[in-house]
Amino acid sequence: MNAIKSKWGRFLIIHVVFVLIVSGCARVRRTEPPAPAPEQPAKKPAIPEALGSPNGQEPRLKVYIKEEGRVQEMPFEEYVAGVVGGEIKNDWPMEAIKAQAIIARTFVLKFIKDKGQSKYANAHISTDIEEAQAWNMEAVNDRIRKAVNETRGQVIVYDGDYVNAWFHSNAGGKTATAVEGLAYKEGNPPYIQTVDSPDDSSLIPPDERNWVAEFSKQEVIRAVQQTGKQIDDFSSIKIGKRGPSGRAMEIMLDSIPVSAPDLRIALGSTRMKSTLLDEVRLEGDRVIFKGRGYGHGVGMSQWGAYNMAKQGKKAEDIIRHYFKGVQIIKLWP
Repeated sequence: MNAIKSKWGRFLIIHVVFVLIVSGCARVRRTEPPAPAPEQPAKKPAIPEALGSPNGQEPRLKVYIKEEGRVQEMPFEEYVAGVVGGEIKNDWPMEAIKAQAIIARTFVLKFIKDKGQSKYANAHISTDIEEAQAWNMEAVNDRIRKAVNETRGQVIVYDGDYVNAWFHSNAGGKTATAVEGLAYKEGNPPYIQTVDSPDDSSLIPPDERNWVAEFSKQEVIRAVQQTGKQIDDFSSIKIGKRGPSGRAMEIMLDSIPVSAPDLRIALGSTRMKSTLLDEVRLEGDRVIFKGRGYGHGVGMSQWGAYNMAKQGKKAEDIIRHYFKGVQIIKLWP
């Protein structure tokens, strides 16, 4: 009889433990966080009024062709094809070319929305790379036309507005914020963040991966003066403040800080290829910069896009890697 009671007691204990476990699991299940809400439809920005085109229709652009000194009117997508031909190689992976097309389209719409027109009379935009984007219709082949057609009307937006569609050649492994890489006066847009960039292709020219640039002291003094700082001489030069990606934000000449992005432009952006500097030193009357990457480092790295496309990423994946929290929408069919 005692054995029966003992077995019955053990059964009750096991049963109670089982009930407690089951009820505990149920409580855990009930406290799981709800599924994330679906992404809200993007708000479409208006096509700039300066283009005089109703929403939903492809605009026409008046483009100042700097090389020919004349204004030419053309369909918007024809202009985009020429920009892609000027800005990226036409034999690159298709998804990298498509990403460049979406960026090119966004760039010009943002430009016209903010500025209204080109600095050249009677034109919306120009082929002057100091004002806008490179443009080369001779490089436009079937692959570029396919990329432009398959992304037709697509632009990048954040919170209902066109993004600043910045891009560059090679980030040297990490992109920059806008303030850091461009000395952007309006602060860092939330969609531009420092991200790792797969700029590791063996096809990148060696002098764009790691480079050395030499300038005379007088060249540096004149460049510093162009940035608005008045100096006549200096006895030392070094890297000052760095930004989140490790890029130089300031170059110190003696005790005078100079904006590194502004100094790069003044010295020549094809000579001082980036502000991702490893060393700056003064040797006699020569100033030597050693650095990595090519370009301001903000937004999409073209060589990063190249490698991502090679790895099977789509144009949308590439753009969302370099521009955070954005949406890609279609403005016209």
